[in-house]
Amino acid sequence: MSKRDYYTVLGVQRDASEEDIKKSYRKLAMKHHPDRNPGDHTAEEKFKEAKEAYEILTDQRKRAAYDQFGHAGVDPSMRGGGPGPEGFGGFAEAFGDIFGEIFGQQRGGGRGGNGVFRGADLRYNLEVSLEDAARGTEAKIRIPTLEECGTCHGTGAKPGTQAKTCPTCHGNGQVRVSQGFFSLQQTCPQCRGTGKIIPEPCATCEGAGRVRKHKTLSVKIPAGVDQDDRIRLTGEGEAGVNGGPPGDLYVVINLKPHSVFQREGADLHCELPISFATAALGGELEIPTLDGHAKVRIPAETQTGQVFRLKNKGIRPVRGSVTGDLYCHVSIETPVKLTARQKEILREFEAITQEDPGAHSPRQKNFFDKVKEFFGQ
Repeated sequence: MSKRDYYTVLGVQRDASEEDIKKSYRKLAMKHHPDRNPGDHTAEEKFKEAKEAYEILTDQRKRAAYDQFGHAGVDPSMRGGGPGPEGFGGFAEAFGDIFGEIFGQQRGGGRGGNGVFRGADLRYNLEVSLEDAARGTEAKIRIPTLEECGTCHGTGAKPGTQAKTCPTCHGNGQVRVSQGFFSLQQTCPQCRGTGKIIPEPCATCEGAGRVRKHKTLSVKIPAGVDQDDRIRLTGEGEAGVNGGPPGDLYVVINLKPHSVFQREGADLHCELPISFATAALGGELEIPTLDGHAKVRIPAETQTGQVFRLKNKGIRPVRGSVTGDLYCHVSIETPVKLTARQKEILREFEAITQEDPGAHSPRQKNFFDKVKEFFGQ
């Protein structure tokens, strides 16, 4: 089962202060604590879930990683992975620090001691409204990243100097360690797999070859994108080391909740509240759609739960040519704040109905007949 969003778990906004997060956590902890709910496994799971969310969101470094990369940014089990959208090219290696201090992790090509590494891939969670997801839009995003140092041009060495071959691994980037009958090959601890050491590091990047910066990018959101769809921006990830190619940036779509519609693939669903009189007598209602308005004819004797389908009023998916439908789920609204006259009319109506309940309320009569049968009456 996929984890829920930590902010949703605690019931706070993404820009909530640490104090707000603590207050929310205390309430949930009091409510779901196992000592207060003995034997309640659901409460125990909610308590653990809230505790995990609290621990991440009250740690500034972990919260920053979570905001950028989602659960993958704070989950050690998700480190690594091959190139491509599913593994984000192994950029999770750098999750201990958002930008990745692990400059020695090789990201491309074989280990030959040349110290050339591909930059890490990055992930950005982008919130998009349902309307923008359906029609397509263009968004500006500002992301933190690691770019090639302009002083040393990515070498990590002070201008006028250069890196030297590592004396431990002799430029191979790996060393062999004997353990009994076995000989294991592992990353060189001195050069961290680069095959080189830097006697005089660059003062700007402190020998890393890369510096932390922010950059603003324009992202085209195609019409029809859905929750968790990914848009790949090639070469917009972190810069490589020693001239290595940059990683990629994956923009992951997160649909904002809509006040009227719920999306399921290409289809849309909405609740259609109607009055008791309209349900009984029928009528015509105007409802909103993503393209404007549409009319729905309500037949007489409509019941709660009945669904009306409006063809081609949904969304055309980004990878498809067929537009979805809009499904309106009827909900009969019980009138409130009745006047004395309204109550009088309803009592009279109920009295007439009870003269022949089987004719006017067949479902109710059928239910109570089954109850009598169950109890043997």
